[in-house]
Amino acid sequence: MPKVSYIEASGVQHIVDVGEQLSLMEGAVLNDVEGIVGLCGGICSCATCHCYIDDEWAAKLPTPSEGELTMLERAYDRRPNSRLGCQIAVTEMLDGLVVRLPAHQSND
Repeated sequence: MPKVSYIEASGVQHIVDVGEQLSLMEGAVLNDVEGIVGLCGGICSCATCHCYIDDEWAAKLPTPSEGELTMLERAYDRRPNSRLGCQIAVTEMLDGLVVRLPAHQSND
């Protein structure tokens, strides 16, 4: 099972096993990772699963869809490496993926 490293804005790191074909958002929610909410349940309509993908991994991900790009336009503190966790399916190729979570989505 692929391991994904979720790093909260506070620096707290969670390394969790995420089942293949689950989304990054689902992996975080199922493992109680603070910083990803997923209010819409993963249908790309809220951006509460906004995250930052480390540069070394960005090229290994599929290109964002038009729908994801539209939602990211509304995301707070968008960066060049911003993605929506609900739109990224975990595969063995992503074993070791590092995902950073924005401060505005934390409970701090």
